[in-house]
Amino acid sequence: MNLMDGLFLTLINVVVCLAFPKLLSVILNFKNKRLEASQATLSSTNAKSDVPSFS
Repeated sequence: MNLMDGLFLTLINVVVCLAFPKLLSVILNFKNKRLEASQATLSSTNAKSDVPSFS
């Protein structure tokens, strides 16, 4: 492997190491927001049920 191949692979490795965590955080943040929205919808439908309260 010559010097240019080593530099090229190093450059690719730097780009991947910088971009992958950001991409992963965006994907996980999107999934969490979607999960929170579905839980909020579920809890709002459950709050309307007629449950007797004992005081």
